Amino acid sequence: MKKLKFIVLLFISIFFISCNPSQNIMHQEEEELNSCPQCNMKLPKSNLHTSTVDVSHKRKYFDDIGCMILWANENNIDLTKVKTKVFSNDTNRYIDAVGANYNIGDKTPMGYGFAAYENKQKDSIDFKQVILSMLRGESMANPKIRKQVLKN
Repeated sequence: MKKLKFIVLLFISIFFISCNPSQNIMHQEEEELNSCPQCNMKLPKSNLHTSTVDVSHKRKYFDDIGCMILWANENNIDLTKVKTKVFSNDTNRYIDAVGANYNIGDKTPMGYGFAAYENKQKDSIDFKQVILSMLRGESMANPKIRKQVLKN
């Protein structure tokens, strides 16, 4: 009988330890920091093509500039009015997204093809044009756009 009580007590203890809500919350917060809030893909170790948005005193990390734009649109966030940063391919540092120059046609994690540059590039576009293009579906993820861009 004592052995049975011990086994039941042990089982209950293990159950409560494994179901500790604070550990689950910490794990969930860690997952949020390590994955894109739009596509849930794990964030790349390299910062190339990544972006951040600060909303409600909390920073969100994205694996692709296109994901950031889609997420902001779904959450009614004007990216031109919040602190938004993108990783610059030419200077290898985070820069203000609004002031960056963008090229379409680069290989990016989600295939949208928009890459940020701090210095002006040939045929680059501004952030507002990137937002408009993403919301219209005019990214490298669209086969018609990809064919048109790669043709040039």
